Amino acid sequence: MNTFVIGDIHGCTTELQELLDKAGVAEDVRIIALGDIVDRGPDSAQVLDFFSNNPSRLSLMGNHERKHVRGARHEVRLALSQIISREEFGASYQQALERMGNLPLFLDLPEAVLVHGYLEPGIHLEQQRDTVLCGTMSGDHYLRNQYEQPWYALYDGEKPLIVGHHDHLRNGQPFIFQDRVFCLDTSCVHGGTLTGLLLPEFKIVSVPSRRDYWREAQKKYAQANPPRQVAPPRQILPDRWNETSERILEKIAALAQAESRRVLAELQGVPGFSESTSRQQAKAYATAVGSEMPWSALLHQTRNGEIHLDTVRRLFKSHAEARDLLSRLNGEIDK
Repeated sequence: MNTFVIGDIHGCTTELQELLDKAGVAEDVRIIALGDIVDRGPDSAQVLDFFSNNPSRLSLMGNHERKHVRGARHEVRLALSQIISREEFGASYQQALERMGNLPLFLDLPEAVLVHGYLEPGIHLEQQRDTVLCGTMSGDHYLRNQYEQPWYALYDGEKPLIVGHHDHLRNGQPFIFQDRVFCLDTSCVHGGTLTGLLLPEFKIVSVPSRRDYWREAQKKYAQANPPRQVAPPRQILPDRWNETSERILEKIAALAQAESRRVLAELQGVPGFSESTSRQQAKAYATAVGSEMPWSALLHQTRNGEIHLDTVRRLFKSHAEARDLLSRLNGEIDK
């Protein structure tokens, strides 16, 4: 059975329909969303209905659906995006909660494993933490404290892994790591793109977002609910980062982009590379850049365009680690 897997939709029903049309999804194709189908966008209720009223359509539970469910149990406080969605659902909110509460945390398909957020290496699917699978902040912190390398670099499953949750590149393109981990969140609700992956051929399909829906929703809510006088938010960087650190990260990002362009140019000169499939090209790129972390992760993230500085920062645990890599890279350039 053919399957179409879709990244974070966040209530963007127009883009969802445009994506299905562009992909040419037939009636017999199973449609699976990777979670975060609600909140921030213009029509969470319609998207939730779409994945609730047909057995061939299914969504995983993302961190946004999980927060709605836990908020209803008074386990957490709802964030602004959930408060707005709750008001938009109105009288149907209880039914929406029941639907969101029944969403699965993962799917193990013949072609790939699907989760919304992350996977912890060496742990069976049924034994993974809910916070890790859903990509919550506590799940993210847990993995950062447990492992020195990014979770996707440690993925050791037999099948490819397809996830949503985090837009690594922020340029409208999905992040593909070593042709094994496919990250399909491309920030549709923030004005990016909505991305899907056709299985079993692993063909990527994307459509552009109409606009930044979440910014519009925040402005609309602020106008209707004037804030109380509060102290301005502080911009906080961890103790290990400072202005010098930021300049180091900028230099590392520039070097990664230059190296990525060089590798791609060399591959373009290899006979048959341009005519090969996107998966074959990704595999050839992965072989060329190697597996040394965090340098290889940077090169994978620059493959499709400019890398965001926040993404670079997330790969390092300290200023010293980033400084040492830059020193080594500069030494190799000077040789």
